Amino acid sequence: MKIKYIVYTLLFLGIAYLVYYRISENKKIAAESGPKGGAGGGKPGAGGKGGPGTSVEGVVVATTKFDSNLEISGSVEANESVVLRSEVAGLVTGIFFKEGSNVSKGALLVKVNDRDIQAQLREALSKESLSATNENRAKQLLQKGAISKEEYDTSLADLQSLKAQAQLIRAQLAKTSIIAPFSGKVGLRSISVGEYLTPATTIANLLSINPVKINFSVPEKYAGQIKLGSEIKFTTDGSSKTFSGRVFAIEPGIDQQTRTLQIKALAQNPNGELLPGSFAKVKLALSTLDQAILIPTEAIIPTLKGKVVYLSKDGKAKQVEVQAGTRTAEQIVITNGLKVGDTVLTTGSMSLKPGSPVKVKLVKN
Repeated sequence: MKIKYIVYTLLFLGIAYLVYYRISENKKIAAESGPKGGAGGGKPGAGGKGGPGTSVEGVVVATTKFDSNLEISGSVEANESVVLRSEVAGLVTGIFFKEGSNVSKGALLVKVNDRDIQAQLREALSKESLSATNENRAKQLLQKGAISKEEYDTSLADLQSLKAQAQLIRAQLAKTSIIAPFSGKVGLRSISVGEYLTPATTIANLLSINPVKINFSVPEKYAGQIKLGSEIKFTTDGSSKTFSGRVFAIEPGIDQQTRTLQIKALAQNPNGELLPGSFAKVKLALSTLDQAILIPTEAIIPTLKGKVVYLSKDGKAKQVEVQAGTRTAEQIVITNGLKVGDTVLTTGSMSLKPGSPVKVKLVKN
């Protein structure tokens, strides 16, 4: 029992010591944070007049030259792309392409069994030949007055009908040959010789990848700055190179759902490095601003009415509404609301209120 009381006593003394130590440390911190004058020597906009306040960092507004580049996401697309399928059903009798190879426009890729159609064509041509003979004989009899004009017209109509039937069969025969509609690279095939092919069966993909298209969208407010022929720079995850292209097509209207303008650029791809479907990081040059005001992005506070920043004015925080332009990874262009010489607070803005005393430590913008 004595040991139990000794343990309880030691625990009580330990807790009492911790409470005493914590109270002493708090008093020491409070004493050290007393009035010692703000950072910046008490100058207006750089720490106030020496009163206590929240320690924050800030930058002094200045102008600089800024190349306005818009960075957006896009995707690489084939210049031409098609899924090869057969228009008629039948057995595959021949495959005349190698997977992953380049093919020329008009090249025969796949042949479907056409024996029954060939037989139909021979029958139709035989009937057409017989009808042509009858039509020629009827014409001679008409010239001699041996038959009426109506009888000759009937023979001529039969001949024209049989010719049309032969043309229809020839069209069906042509559908048994799958031809490359354009020059490009054919992908992996999903059929084999002897397989029964239907119009729903995918044979392979055919893509033209030199040049390639870069598809991307820009916010509505930049729509007036995009022109045909504008140069773009872009990178992909599959390569460390920076590629270039030029805008060749612009959608004539703004997408009402996303409020963006869709744009396509053309980029040369002679070595096949750019693969359709790849993610592209696009940089689009808009304009150059000689007297741009740039502040760190963390200084911006979004509100229901727009964007605001905090300034240091006479040692106190002042909230100012601003209008922003182009944003980069670290900075944002301010088009209205700030002037040269203002001290913009870059830290502590979420805990500040208008009129709160602040001690500002100036940092390089």
